[in-house]
Amino acid sequence: MAKSKVKGGGTTKVCLPASKVRSMSAAEKKKVVNAKRSAASKGKYKRSSKSNVKGARKKGATLRDWFEKENWINVATGAPCGESSRTRKKKK
Repeated sequence: MAKSKVKGGGTTKVCLPASKVRSMSAAEKKKVVNAKRSAASKGKYKRSSKSNVKGARKKGATLRDWFEKENWINVATGAPCGESSRTRKKKK
């Protein structure tokens, strides 16, 4: 098997700005989430470009603005991006 430039399968989480997620239909959300999970299960680093989301970034916004000033959430769960997807029980 040929070596690839990128090592590892990446993550299965899909995060987008909350305003964009709210405006997406259920089918659009499902398409993006399934593409990311499919890529991760195959050991690929990136999801298919066919599932790219249009209109997530405001016109004229810099990349820094996009990441720092937007409220990013997980498309599948609605939880804040970066939050652990595993639930842990607290020890008593």
